[in-house]
This record gives sequence, structure tokens and C-alpha cells, in this order.
Amino acid sequence: MKQLHLFSLLFLLTASVFAQVNLDYQKPPEEILELVDVPRAPAVVMNSDGDTMLLLYRDSYKTIAELSEEELRLGGLRINPKTNIGSRTTFYNDVKIKGVDEMDAREISGLPENPKLSNFSWSPDESKMALTNTTDSGVEVWILDLDKASVSKLTEATLNANMGNPISWFKDGKSLLLNMLPATRKELINTAEAVPTGPTISTSDGSKAQNRTYQDLLQNPNDVANFEQLATSVLVKKDLDGTSTIWHTADMFTNVSFSPDGEYVMVTSIHKPFSYIVPYYRFPETVTVYKKDGTEVKVVNEVPLIEELPQGFMATQTGKRSLNWRADKPATLVWAEALDKGDPEVDVPFRDQVYMQEAPFTGAVKPVIKTINRYSGITWGNDSTAVAYDYWWNTRNTKTYTFNPADASAEPVLISDRNYQDTYSDPGNFVTHENDYGRNVLTLIDGNAYLIGDGFSDRGQFPFIDKVNLTTQEKERIYESEYTDKLENLQEAIDMEAGKILVRIEAPTEYPNYYIRDLNNNSLKQITRFENPFKSIQDVHKEVIKYKRDDGLELSGTLYLPVGYDMEKKEKKPMLLWAYPTEYKDKNSAGQTTSNPNEFTYPYYGSMVYWVTRGYVVLDDASFPIVGEGDTEPNDTFIKQLVANGKAAIDAVDELGYIDRNKVAVGGHSYGAFMTANLLSHSDLFAAGIARSGAYNRTLTPFGFQSEERNYWEAPEIYYEMSPFMHADTMKTPLLLIHGVADNNSGTYPLQSERYFNALKGLGATARLVMLPKESHGYAAKESILHMLWEQDQWLEQYVKNRDVSDIKNKEELRK
Repeated sequence: MKQLHLFSLLFLLTASVFAQVNLDYQKPPEEILELVDVPRAPAVVMNSDGDTMLLLYRDSYKTIAELSEEELRLGGLRINPKTNIGSRTTFYNDVKIKGVDEMDAREISGLPENPKLSNFSWSPDESKMALTNTTDSGVEVWILDLDKASVSKLTEATLNANMGNPISWFKDGKSLLLNMLPATRKELINTAEAVPTGPTISTSDGSKAQNRTYQDLLQNPNDVANFEQLATSVLVKKDLDGTSTIWHTADMFTNVSFSPDGEYVMVTSIHKPFSYIVPYYRFPETVTVYKKDGTEVKVVNEVPLIEELPQGFMATQTGKRSLNWRADKPATLVWAEALDKGDPEVDVPFRDQVYMQEAPFTGAVKPVIKTINRYSGITWGNDSTAVAYDYWWNTRNTKTYTFNPADASAEPVLISDRNYQDTYSDPGNFVTHENDYGRNVLTLIDGNAYLIGDGFSDRGQFPFIDKVNLTTQEKERIYESEYTDKLENLQEAIDMEAGKILVRIEAPTEYPNYYIRDLNNNSLKQITRFENPFKSIQDVHKEVIKYKRDDGLELSGTLYLPVGYDMEKKEKKPMLLWAYPTEYKDKNSAGQTTSNPNEFTYPYYGSMVYWVTRGYVVLDDASFPIVGEGDTEPNDTFIKQLVANGKAAIDAVDELGYIDRNKVAVGGHSYGAFMTANLLSHSDLFAAGIARSGAYNRTLTPFGFQSEERNYWEAPEIYYEMSPFMHADTMKTPLLLIHGVADNNSGTYPLQSERYFNALKGLGATARLVMLPKESHGYAAKESILHMLWEQDQWLEQYVKNRDVSDIKNKEELRK
């Protein structure tokens, strides 16, 4: 059988030796470099009153030295064992305070030297904020006093920030509950040097365990021992005056959550037996409720090791799940339980039942609501009003209900029943506000709720606010953005009754800044003034183009023309197409666009927009829908639709007269890389390709991938046809492969690129493999990013801009 012979042949090729090049980190041309190495605008954190902002500053990139610090990958976690915090944590190096009425931000006094700040947490009254600073030896807790605009250190570098949120405030705002390193921690085992005491063994008792290809799992008993040491903390009550009290003895805590009234604490911990095939969040766990003084009240849930689940994306565990506090009550637990045994194949009228139980958790468990699809959450309002949500992946359906929490016999009212991929019909999200407990609850004014929506439509994007009567379901649009040359994002309602909304406004040449819009007097007050650091491309022509696929499906993409392009002369330029495929269950949703030409042109590390400075047309975020309606799955015709999408995109820009269609490159990241390799294998549309951090052999992800939930043995022909690796013998187009050596994404092992490159080289294709040291699925180090941009630029210059036309004739001859 050809498939099996080819499969065996290509695996033999993995032993082949390929030419290696030792190359120092390079930098891209100056035109690109000046757009990459720019200061980043701060992140904005607004308090609930909407009168004060914290501005958090950080470097745009880490350094390769930072990524090279010691890292242990255990149970799905990546930990720096020296500092006891996630090794890929994003750190901020400065904080400033700004009142909305102030022109300038105020400096914070007392910041540590060379700060590495994270884990920001408001105090209950928002007069203070707890945060962590990571030093060379560990993690400290600091307290920011907003009134004094100063910080002070609360603990030494003894916080354990390896799992969960390590900081929780007591209700009085005078104390913190902290995950601290236990005094009994043992020295970690050097797994590279440790002598094994026996083999690593996994067993199967005949039950199906169709798990995805998780990475960073425990590998052996030494990993188990190290994971246990790193995950173990002591819960300590730390008063702001420095007094410390042991609140709970050592355990492996994954979550600590105070009840809204602050009288109870729900603590989740994991325990053995661990697993070699699933991450820590599927290890056995115990959920216990304590009083705020640490007295145990009740074990409210015990979950066994979850190595086995029914097949399908909508499969879930049995028993209690999604255990949480009801936001509008002092101390009421809420959770869901599957009515279909967690198996999507079981036919039942309702998938889930939601329950609740009030403190002290000895009384009756009360039913709350049944959901037709899988339960996904509740927005609590008051005693008589709440909103529940569910969804079902297979049909892309989501439902929204209003219900009476006090009367389980009252039928919920279905207020929304839609395809969640149908962007144009999205009603928006309900507006919430902080109640007296400091929890977000449904904003209800005279019986009306409010929805804030993105406002995508076939005529463009116009964000809106609707007032909705939850009894009659009548809606009234009270605000709709009128901008046609800008984008106004409605961030959140600061005070719905006063009509104050936090918005962010941007334009292609206008850097995003924050404003407060007053709906009552139709005024707009600017509260930040961030400068545009990308002025060299601010005048680049940008538009969203719409075009059709051969089957009539509407497609779109954001088109950029090169810097200084003469629209009248219309010189034909090379083009770079960048995309990411998306699966749909209906053509209507697939044909919608969420691209907005009024978005600020903001090149990020993986962007292709940089190449407008190098004379390229760029079609970014091009539509690549893969549609399967009814009983047909999208992937049944994946290749055919992929090629049709690519052809339609090139045809559309070619008809506008901007490009030389013989000089078009295609690229993508992750599933976009998979798309790229398939396009080059199954079409002659492109001059070259760039594939970053992709997966190319689907037999290495046999229990599903992306939006494919069938396993390999159920649909072997799909796995075979969709795998570029299996069609490496048809690859005749130059392909640049880039991959992070430390990729942790499910399915995109670095091995995928290595084996695919071996196959391409063995079969005589033109390819280059660039493995970026220390990088994960997304790239973080400045050195890596600059080198990646250099590699891409070199590839495009050689194989696209300066492509030899005779190459086209040669390809035609090969095809014959």
C-alpha cells in the first residue's frame, strides 16, 4: 500500500544527516529594525471607581540570557527552580499612578532596584495593591499604597509562585494569605545526573484514554519528586504590619478563594497518584472549605485522577466541576454536574445541572438550572435575576438564559440561541459592576440590563450599548459608535447609571489611547496620551478588501501597500500573504469579516507588516475558512478549500493591479504553518513559504488536533491527506521552517519541524530549518525575534522578490 510504504520510508529518513550552519544571531535591515526596537506603551489598569489608573511598563522583549536561566518542565508547568515562579512569567519594570483628571502620571517611590514585578492584586477597598518582585534568589511580596504613591517590602524572597495565585487578600484589607515556601523543602534532584533506580512504567487496564499530545509532562520518578517539592507551599497569614501566622500546613495548593463576605476560604489542593500522560490540572484534587481563621469546615469535593474521558471536545468529568462562589451572596457554593455522564454521545434533553449550597454547607443542596448544552458560566444579579450560558462545540451553538435563582421550579427564559461563530449576530456581553462584596454582578437599573457589543456587521464595525428588558426581551440601542475613520472600542462601563464608559480610540495613524465617554452629555474626555512609535509606516495605504472564492463564499483580508507606493503608477510588487485557517459549520458565519481598516497599524514580533518597508504588498489576516455543513466535517475537504482560499486571495489582489502574481509568498504560525506547508504541497500558487512552529505529521497527534475530534483510527485518510509530511515528495517550492526548541504547545513538538525538514531534504526540496534556542510556541527573546526577522527577510528577498522566472517553467516541466 503506497501510504504505508511512504510512511515507512520517511521515518527512515529521520536518521539522515543534514547540513548544519553555525550562525550567530543576526539583525534585520534597518527599515525593519527601527520598527521592532521601540518603547512599549504601558498597560492600563483602572480601579472600579474609574478615577485612578495604574500604568504598568515593561520591556518589549526578554533577553536570551533570561530565557537561558534554569527551567524545569514538570506536569505541564515551566518553573524557575531558583526563584520559584513560572520561568516564562511576564515581568514589569516600572509602575506609575495617574488620576483621570491629571495630565501626567506620578512616579512611585521606593521601588526595588531592577524590579521584576508581577502578580498585581487590588486590596478590597482598592487603596492598596499587593505585587511581587522577583530577585535572583526568589519572590518577594511588596505593598503599593496608592495615596502615598509608594511601595514597601512585606516579605523576604520566600513566596512560592509556582502554582495558582500566590496572593489573596483578607476582607478587612489588613492581611494577606500567601503561598510561602515550606521550611521542610528538600533539595531538588538533578535529573540529568541522577542514576535511575528502575524503569518508568505506565499501565493501561483496557479503558480508553484518548488524550491530546500534552507537553512538559512528568517523565520519571525523579520528576515526580521534584514536582512535589516545587508545588508544595505553606499558607501563611501575613499582616501588613509584618506579623506572620501559619494558616495551613504544607500541601500542594492550586487555588485559594475567599467567599464574597470574607468569612470562608475555599482551598484546592492536588495529591498523588500523579500521571505521566496528563498535566497537573488533571491530577487528583481535594476542595476544602475553611473558616477565615483556618478552622476546617468541610471537604466539598474530591476528584480522582482524570486520565480517561469519553471521546469528543465536549466530554467532561463526572461529579462536581466548576466549583465557585455565588457573587451576590455572602457564602454560597455553586457548581455543575454532567447529566450525560460527561459523554457527548449520550442523548439527553439536558447536558448539565447546576447546584448551589449555602454556608455552613450542611443544609440541602439546591438545584439552580439545567442547561441544554454544556454549562459555561453564570452572571449573578440579585435574588431573582441571573444569566446563565452554555455552548456545544459540535454545532457551534451557544444559549443564554435568564432565570430566578430563588425558584428552581420557574422555567428559565431563553434569551439568545445562536451560532457563536456568527459574529454579526453577537448580542454583546452583559454590563456588570462591583457589589458591596467587591464581586462583579449584573448591572440592573429599573429592571433593565445592558449589553456592550463589538458591533461587527456587513457594513463595518460599530460598537454599541443596548438596554434590554429581561422580562419582555425588548431592546433599545442607547449608544452606537459613529466613527467611520476610527475604531472606538468600548472597554467597560465605569458607571452605567451615570453613563460613564471607558473607551479606547484608535485609527491607522493614531496610536490607541483611552477616553471616558459620557453618554448623558455626549462628551469625550481623553485620559492617556501615548505617542505613536511607528511613524515610519503611519502613512502606508491600508484597506480591508472583500472578494469571493470560486464557490461564492465571501472572503476578506487587510491589504497594506508598500511605503511610498504610487497608486497611479501601480507598479506590480511582490506580495506576502499571512493567514490562519478556521473551521466553520456554516457558510454564513464563514463569510463574515472581523477585520477593521481603522485599527492602528501595530506591528508585533510575528507581524508581516514590517515588509511594507521592503517593497512588499502584504495581505494580512486573509480569510481561510474551512466549511463543513450538516454531517460533513470541515476537514473532509480541507485541502481543496485551502487551495481555493489561496487562489481567491491572489486573484483579488492581482485584479487590483498591485502585484506580480508569480512573486507571492505565503506564511503562517502554528496551524498557519501547517496551512502553509499544505498549500505548497498541493498547489503552484506561491513562490515560497514561511512556516513557524507548526505540526506536519498528523499521525503524531493521533487523538485529534485543532478542530478535528476524530482519532486517527476513525479517519486515517483525513490524517494522511492533511499531513504535509506524507506529501513531502510533491514539495517543489522553497520553504523556510522556524521552530522554538522549547515549544510547549500541544501537538507542535519541535520534532515535527525536524522530521519534516529531514523528509524534504531527503527528497530534494529546497528548505531551511531554523531552530530558535530556548523559545517556546511564541517567541520572546529579542535576539531570537531579530534573527527570525532576518531569516524571513533573506528568504523573501532570495525566493520571492528576486525569483527567477525560469523557476516557473521548471516547475511546469516537473509537473508534466
